[in-house]
Order: sequence, then C-alpha cells, then structure tokens
Amino acid sequence: MLGIAFARITQHRATSMCWGMKVNMRLLSLYRSSIPRAVSALGLVSITVALTGCYVVPIDTRTGQPASLPSSAPAAAPAPAVPLIFPARLYPANELASGYGLVHATVSNDLKGRGTFNAAIAGESFVGEATRRAGSNRDGVANGAGNRGAYLSCQYTMNSATQGTGTCRLNNGAEFTMHVGN
Repeated sequence: MLGIAFARITQHRATSMCWGMKVNMRLLSLYRSSIPRAVSALGLVSITVALTGCYVVPIDTRTGQPASLPSSAPAAAPAPAVPLIFPARLYPANELASGYGLVHATVSNDLKGRGTFNAAIAGESFVGEATRRAGSNRDGVANGAGNRGAYLSCQYTMNSATQGTGTCRLNNGAEFTMHVGN
C-alpha cells in the first residue's frame, strides 16, 4: 500500500513539474515558430513586391543596347509544288494519222523541268516523259511507249505558262499537230 501511495505522490509531483515546463515550452515554441514565420513571410512579400515591375533584358555586349531576340515562331515550310496537268490534243497531220482521228493526251509539269506524258491511240496506251530542253524554258520533248510496242515522239514549244503547240510522230509514220492547254 505504501508503494502505491508513493507512486501517486511521485506521479503528482512529476505532473506538477511537467505542467510548469509545458507552459514554458508552449510559450517558447510559439515564440520560436510565430516570429520567424512572420519575418520570413514579410521578407517574401517584400521581395515579391519589389520585383513585380522587373524583367530581365539581355544586353548586346558590343553595343550596350538591348539585344534583339530571334522570333520564337517557327519558319513556315514552303508548300510542296503540286504538278500542273495540261490537256493536249493531237490532230491528224498526214494520211496515216487521219485514220486515228483526234487523239486526247495529258502532259504534267512538276515545275522542275520534267513531267509525264500520257496518250491513247487506237486502244493502245502510251506512257512516258515530258522534259524541257536544256537552257530553254519553252521548248521540250515528250516521248511515250505503248503497251503493245508502239512509240510516240513529240516536240513542243510553250507559248505561255499554260499553252503550247508542237508535233508528234508515231513509229508507223503517222504525224499529228499537238496543242497543249485550254
């Protein structure tokens, strides 16, 4: 019984001593946490207000003037060139060609001096190339091979960017006058 009473007294004294320490510790912790936080917050607000109207400008060291910055917008890539396609008409120019009548063809221009040539004569499809002559923006040659073994050779001159005239010769000797464009 004596042991229990001593423990209660010891416990009461310890509680009394700790209670006094708790009060002092609470005041000390309030002092330590509140004042430095307030000073830190006040310092942060002061810096923020001071820098509100400021920004960094790079200076050109050669001239001492503000440096011009390159545009951040990417340069627009040029649009790919779209080939131009021209209708062509081949009119009979001799007795051999008169049996074929009017022949319709197409000539494409890739805008780099080359293109394709297509025609159909008496059920035979001719496919080939059209090329401008070296050193000329107007004169060119168009050749096509037929799916049955025939061939067609043409020479032309462009009178404008979209119209031209020329002659075509089939391997059997039939000759045509060619008109390119509308």
